[in-house]
Amino acid sequence: MAHDILVAGGGIAGLAAAVGARAAGWEVRVFEKAAAFAEAGAGLQLGPNATRILREWNLLDHPALRPYEPPRLSVRDAVDGRELGVLRLGATARERYAAPYLTLHRADLHTVLLDAAAQAGAHLHAGHAIAGARVDGETAQADLVGGTMVEADALAVADGVWSALRTQLLGDGPAPASGHVAYRALLPMAQLPASLRQQEVQAWLGPRMHLVRYPVRGGEALNIVAFIEGRAEAAWDQDAGDGELRAVARASCRELQALVETVDHWRLWPVHDRPPLRSENAMALGRAVLLGDAAHPMRPYLAQGAGMALEDALALQKVLAACSDRVLDVPTSLRRFALDRWQRCARVQARSRRNGWIFHADGALRLARNLSMRIGGERLLDLPWLYGA
Repeated sequence: MAHDILVAGGGIAGLAAAVGARAAGWEVRVFEKAAAFAEAGAGLQLGPNATRILREWNLLDHPALRPYEPPRLSVRDAVDGRELGVLRLGATARERYAAPYLTLHRADLHTVLLDAAAQAGAHLHAGHAIAGARVDGETAQADLVGGTMVEADALAVADGVWSALRTQLLGDGPAPASGHVAYRALLPMAQLPASLRQQEVQAWLGPRMHLVRYPVRGGEALNIVAFIEGRAEAAWDQDAGDGELRAVARASCRELQALVETVDHWRLWPVHDRPPLRSENAMALGRAVLLGDAAHPMRPYLAQGAGMALEDALALQKVLAACSDRVLDVPTSLRRFALDRWQRCARVQARSRRNGWIFHADGALRLARNLSMRIGGERLLDLPWLYGA
């Protein structure tokens, strides 16, 4: 008899989990609290470790994905504008890792995963939130807002960085604010002056801030995200004035200031995360498994939030495909998933935190960082342990 799984959350992590579970032959029901399946946000970067998974699911050529393949990553000092190092992408990344490095719009990836989950036969329920769950019995039982109870063999918790289900199951409270906020903007490339129409990924590193820009949607739009040290209300996609950002950017070179001034309207995101995982216990509990930001929220300074969610989903697919009540039961299978994933996710979380400290360096530390990047070059910027996995 076929197994079934409930998925809490219809974002990238939840829909990827649905795609993976259907590929493993499980029945899937996805519950999303919003009235419609949609994704807030702007651009994201997918390294070869993530695009390899999309190719395995036959989604890399989906027409709605509209990716852009940048030729290189250029890291620059935000104060004087000098290039510190370059990582070749494009054909070099394909040859090195047998998969491309892509930039794309978050909503486009979400659309592709939503279509893939629906086409695979997942049952998608918008406007239905899971309020609570019990996962230590013969089945996973979930209570929907409104009083309906549903049950299945397993529950995948993928309800994001402020996961209410994680708080209930693990009792460790909400993910704390990191002390950083992100200003995001998406600009039509055709409306930009020629000097700002860069076709590469650029990362500008400055005191107490950094800014990243890259094309998305096949090069038709420019995604800009600036991170500064500060705090904001714990809610996604807020309207933002740019006074604080402009004040921080005044210490930057003229080119970067011009880029900030080009944006008429910014959206604001607070950056929340958790300390790196210390064991498998935060990713599996009885018949529940945690994925994506619900399990390991991380600062976006390694560009791996979506990538880790896709990796989680593929790892879940593999253990679900091997699950057999006679040989390998559901709780044991989910524990195996957690054992396989937690150390890698912890390493990415730790490296993301470390990058934020390095990116925002000032004084002697900034000078040491710049010298290291000039000497190390591509060897320092490339990440075989991450992209080759």
